[in-house]
Amino acid sequence: MSPTATSAPSRQAQGAAPRHSARQVPHPAVLADLQRTAGNAAVTRWVQRQEEPDVREEARRHAADPTAHGEWGTFRDTMARAGFPDDVTDAAWQLILGGIAEQGQLNDEAMAKHAKRQDQRDHRASNTWYQNLVKLIARYLKVETPTLALWSGGREISDYALGKGHTPLESTPFGGVVDKLTLTSDWMLKTPMWNVLSKAFVNHAQGPVHIFLRSFNPESVLISQEVPQLRVLMDLNPAVKLIWHPVYVAADGKPREVTGGLELDSDASYTTRDECVKVLYNYLRFKHDPANLHSERAYMEMRAHLAANGNPQ
Repeated sequence: MSPTATSAPSRQAQGAAPRHSARQVPHPAVLADLQRTAGNAAVTRWVQRQEEPDVREEARRHAADPTAHGEWGTFRDTMARAGFPDDVTDAAWQLILGGIAEQGQLNDEAMAKHAKRQDQRDHRASNTWYQNLVKLIARYLKVETPTLALWSGGREISDYALGKGHTPLESTPFGGVVDKLTLTSDWMLKTPMWNVLSKAFVNHAQGPVHIFLRSFNPESVLISQEVPQLRVLMDLNPAVKLIWHPVYVAADGKPREVTGGLELDSDASYTTRDECVKVLYNYLRFKHDPANLHSERAYMEMRAHLAANGNPQ
């Protein structure tokens, strides 16, 4: 059976007027060929693999016919407002949808082949569609200021970091576009894309990196992937430093930072992860108000981690 070729999204078919940009981005060496064969690859996998229901089937249909995805128009228009060239927009969309279609199989393989969580994560992140997406848009993950921000514990912490003048991944030109999209109802198909993007994002660090912790999970992408990558950069560039902020969301819903005296303040930073986590955990243990639902999840995660390590509650 010969699958029908599918080209990159067509603007004329979508009724969008052509536009021209003086800012051109050199494609990866493989990108031109990938664009020509992306649709074929998606349909070939569709034919070769056993049919699967629901979201994965929908993902394969979208990879084979990118403009049929309900968010194509939103993506195209948002990318245009952000100043992306048309060819980058078209290629990025095909790579995103191809990656989503491929991810289900990689997720299954990760669980079947690997026992360790990090090995599973690495296998899921081996998605070549997402890897080529990063090659295409890496320059659009760069921050304008040297204060790059990482966070853990809920999207409001990203907004909090941005409000303090730092730049999280979601506030970069490309990250901001993708952050506004649903793409698929199965977050396990798109989370590896964000993990691949985050690793590329931290490579842009040129100065202090502010890390905001609402909760601490040693197996999170932040701790197991992003921070180790930053430590490699620190060995190469002394200007790259890690500044840790323990964050507690108060009863009024506003994030505050925890001081060494276990008080809430507008700014409290630490030079080491261990000191930051100690202060955060002590505040959750001794000062958390059980009626404060904003921080209930962070409190429960703290208790679970302490219990797993044999520490007193």
